Amino acid sequence: METLHLLMLETNRTDFDSVADTSFLGSNALIPTTDWSTFTGEFLDDAGWAVLALWRMADYKVAHGESGVEQFNAAAATVYDLIASNWDDTCGGGVWWTEEHTYKNAITNELFLTISAQGYLRSNNQTYLENAQMAWAWIESSGMRNAQGLFNDGLVFGTCVNNGETTWTYNQGVILSGLGALYAITGNETLIPQAEITIDATIKNLTENGILKETCDDVVAPGTPCDTDQQIFKGIWLKHLQYFLTFVNPQHPELVSKYSAFIGAQSAAVVEFATIPNSISVLCGMVRTRADRYSVFKVWPAV
Repeated sequence: METLHLLMLETNRTDFDSVADTSFLGSNALIPTTDWSTFTGEFLDDAGWAVLALWRMADYKVAHGESGVEQFNAAAATVYDLIASNWDDTCGGGVWWTEEHTYKNAITNELFLTISAQGYLRSNNQTYLENAQMAWAWIESSGMRNAQGLFNDGLVFGTCVNNGETTWTYNQGVILSGLGALYAITGNETLIPQAEITIDATIKNLTENGILKETCDDVVAPGTPCDTDQQIFKGIWLKHLQYFLTFVNPQHPELVSKYSAFIGAQSAAVVEFATIPNSISVLCGMVRTRADRYSVFKVWPAV
């Protein structure tokens, strides 16, 4: 929902104008009695995606003079507060992945950083800014980023050390929009090289022939191929890199120049290997056509 409405905003399209109000997420935003604690379920990362989607749908409504803006923003604020209530001092801080409080991971806290910083930009609510600064301070000191400059999945429950698990591309992407939004607020120049560390590490370590690749792409039996969540991670990385570049411009136009060729290569790969004519959002699987091409490049819009 976030990506679909971003697409329509950026291209001045209205093909899916009714989706915001008729979708499961949007229709519940229009119901004052929706119990968001039940709606979002126990997974707090999913709640973070819901906040981003609600905001983008509200943006679309504003752009087109439609009703429901206040309800969508109010729903986003309620879901945000549910996430924030699951921060505690275990492992020195951080939001839990689920309401069961058994795992603190990268994606949930990166999402909390970005929705906190973006929330401040939208509302000037000081609590959002304080939470964004708190989230980044904790992420930076958590040990989740390894010696390669990549974020592993999370921390070991009980010992709070890096669990060494998969460095998914989206864990390297969502952090970027959070750092970019925080930079837009504070002008803190130390945030720029912190973002570059992870971008450069992703390009160096999570690509094949210059194209993003997950460890579960192109697996050989008995390996397990990417599931339907993992199939969208590369698209999330690219989207949040674009958010970062937007937030830090015009102060850092050199970053657009630095990464534009890589971004272009990802877009070209989608067009060449992973699109179906006349389709906006489809599951796209490349087939191996020569030895230097790998067989899976998944692009699905996130929530």
